[in-house]
Amino acid sequence: MNWREVTVSDVDRLSTTAEADVSLAMTEEAFRAFYDRTARSVWAYLSRLTGDPATADDLLQEAYYRFLRANATHENEAHRKNTLFKIATNLARDAQRRKRVLPFFVDDGATQVAAKGDLANEFEKTTDVGRALQSLKPRERAMLWLAYAEGSSHQEIASAIGVKTASVKLLLFRARRRLAALIGTPAKGAAQ
Repeated sequence: MNWREVTVSDVDRLSTTAEADVSLAMTEEAFRAFYDRTARSVWAYLSRLTGDPATADDLLQEAYYRFLRANATHENEAHRKNTLFKIATNLARDAQRRKRVLPFFVDDGATQVAAKGDLANEFEKTTDVGRALQSLKPRERAMLWLAYAEGSSHQEIASAIGVKTASVKLLLFRARRRLAALIGTPAKGAAQ
């Protein structure tokens, strides 16, 4: 079907067909409550990973869309949240890859103009921690955020990041040590 030739009635017909084919594991009320509980932390996570609030907005919506389309059943709230963070992590990785592959299409001029008016964003970028976090690799930022901002377990971090559970402790130690070196303070537990 050519999408340029789709009429409003075609869209209505497609949406009712799609609704009939897809039975969501969550009711609308349950999803709204889940979204209200998790959206702020997922957005903050995506914003830290990508370094761009506008990209985080787009990825947040895509993450929830894919979460619903997966139509998976979850054991509990933690499992549901872990699945959402895993989807968000993969979307952020894909966004980073696209930036590296297609640098011509990124319009930094518009971002710089918008950022000049946002004093809070400017302040964050000038702080030592903000600069240090931006200097870390995306996986290191993700691990630190999940561990210390979200309070995720090593198993949850491993699942979201895509590494073995046994490696999380060492990878977190290295990420903390690298962050401390960038800030200029010795990391707790690091060799002096």
